[in-house]
Amino acid sequence: MRILRVISSMDPIKGGPCQGIRNAIPELKKIGVSNEVLCLDDPKSYFLKNDKFTIHAFKPVWSPWSYNPYLIPWLMQHLYLYDVVIIHGLWQFHSYAVHKAIIQLKKTGADNIPKIYIMPHGMLDPYSLKSNGKVIKALRKWVYWNIIEAFSVNDADGVLFTCQEELMLARITYKSYHPKIEINVGYGIEEPPSEHYALTDAFFTKCPGLKGEPYLLFLSRIHEKKGVDILIKAYQQLALNRKLPKLVLAGPGINTHYGHKIRELIKSNPRTASDIYIPGMLVDEEKWGAFYGCEAFILPSHQENFGIAVVEALACGKPVLISDQVNIWREIKHFGGGIVAPDSLTGVISLLNTWTGLGEAEKSKMKKKARMSYLKRFSISKYAVNLKQTLFV
Repeated sequence: MRILRVISSMDPIKGGPCQGIRNAIPELKKIGVSNEVLCLDDPKSYFLKNDKFTIHAFKPVWSPWSYNPYLIPWLMQHLYLYDVVIIHGLWQFHSYAVHKAIIQLKKTGADNIPKIYIMPHGMLDPYSLKSNGKVIKALRKWVYWNIIEAFSVNDADGVLFTCQEELMLARITYKSYHPKIEINVGYGIEEPPSEHYALTDAFFTKCPGLKGEPYLLFLSRIHEKKGVDILIKAYQQLALNRKLPKLVLAGPGINTHYGHKIRELIKSNPRTASDIYIPGMLVDEEKWGAFYGCEAFILPSHQENFGIAVVEALACGKPVLISDQVNIWREIKHFGGGIVAPDSLTGVISLLNTWTGLGEAEKSKMKKKARMSYLKRFSISKYAVNLKQTLFV
């Protein structure tokens, strides 16, 4: 059983799908499913050096679409080697290339054409067409969908989703969305390293003034979609009347235009500015130390397909304070591993109010439920078995 995963980039800075691939491949190998990855990255990229699975990297020669003229010929020569191809994400050359190669192979009467599945990772969410100030981008996507992407999706053998909410939302974005089959395969992450002082020490080297202080952790891209601005405003507002845990905003993007706006927003309130820490992107021990050291994880995102960091927090036994636009919010609420509210200033104030208003016994109980929700719903072993049964049984 052999899978080829096709993705635009394996760069961790680009978001969760590449991390999901890295999580799944070792677990699938344990149950007899081998995986290779095809991506549109420079083969010399630093982030490809430590992966212990085969990666076929094609450096794009045209960045906006990540076009590479050698990709379709390579696919036509090698697709027969695989039983299944999973296309991760849309709107880039990689999904078009697979579809084009399959069409050409069928015309030649080729045998052993693999099954093709699309895994959109939230890229069919209506948020992409409704977000304020994105009219031109939404129009480009609408045009691209109707002339190219709709055929890739509808001709595939199926569309794979990480959760039921993502599956339902995909149905309302485009009228010409008619996949052959929709499958909620779930998603999962690896068991985190055991809690150890070396992990928290690694994190505190990035935030030395935080040692010994309680804090809430935001760990994601510093991006307008993530609701960082309303998180800061809610924090500033509540801090006028009470002492709050410190706030850590970790992740890439602080040096972007939006990131500079966030810095200015933090500076605008001297009362709380020293209580908000911005360590940048955290990796490996730093990241796990941040999870283990926090009181709770918070993500008031305006749209989040799955939220790997949310599940990483659950795996560390940390309650999650999330918006109802994080697509796994129903599962979180069902297991009692966190608190859910709307993605608005009022909603974030409610999240902070509710969490800080809990007693120690209630917080401890929620921590146990957070860990249990990971074990029952989001472990990588459960996801790997489900994916294998879906694709090969």
